[in-house]
Amino acid sequence: MRLTAFVLLFAAALAHSAPPPEVTVAAAANLSRIFQLIGPEFQTASGIHPVFSFGSTAQLTQQIENAAPYDIFTAADSAHLDQLDREGKLTPGSKAVYATGILALWIPPAGHARIEHLTDLTSPAVRVIAIARPELAPYGEATVETLRHLGIWDRVKSKAVYADSIGMAKQYGTSGNADAVFTAWSLVLKQDGKVIRVDENLHKPIEQALGIMAASHHQSNAAKFADFLIKGKGREILATQGYRVPEQRP
Repeated sequence: MRLTAFVLLFAAALAHSAPPPEVTVAAAANLSRIFQLIGPEFQTASGIHPVFSFGSTAQLTQQIENAAPYDIFTAADSAHLDQLDREGKLTPGSKAVYATGILALWIPPAGHARIEHLTDLTSPAVRVIAIARPELAPYGEATVETLRHLGIWDRVKSKAVYADSIGMAKQYGTSGNADAVFTAWSLVLKQDGKVIRVDENLHKPIEQALGIMAASHHQSNAAKFADFLIKGKGREILATQGYRVPEQRP
């Protein structure tokens, strides 16, 4: 009897000490700050530990095409999810838009150039403008589209330095190597320096979509994370941290 009780107690102790179930999330770089808030909230609500891998949307897409073992992909656009869907990489019906991103121009606090409007980027005092590569990052694509729309791209493109992701572009400003940085509003919402929110009419909407990987062995966990972003507390956090969220369907 005592042996049986000991075995039960030992089994209970093992169960209690077992690591929580996980979900691996390939996440666009613009989500790096906000997922620091959403991750713990999701784990508290679900008991599932999210493991994030951040990068540019194009790079993460390529990794998925090369069989990277992600469970869910939260991209910075919809086009790459459509591409993966056509390739059979997504669980059918799992693609959904979870947010619309907002582009911003950040002038680091150590910057010396006076920038009040986007057109001030043409000033000789602005020497370096950090931009995410438009072929890799939707926010970089929106940046070039914005500057073309304003008619100043040809005057400022020689000042552009390119980063592989929007997070890396921000590092140019943080390190003092750029006078101005185009990045996600969510990444600089509470940052020192000047932040200019870019008029969304100057570029195509940055519709950010997610999808569950067809090869995932954790479909249920991935679905719970998707629901948390689209319908749960994650949606509320997105709405207060620099994103527009789609209207909820009844």
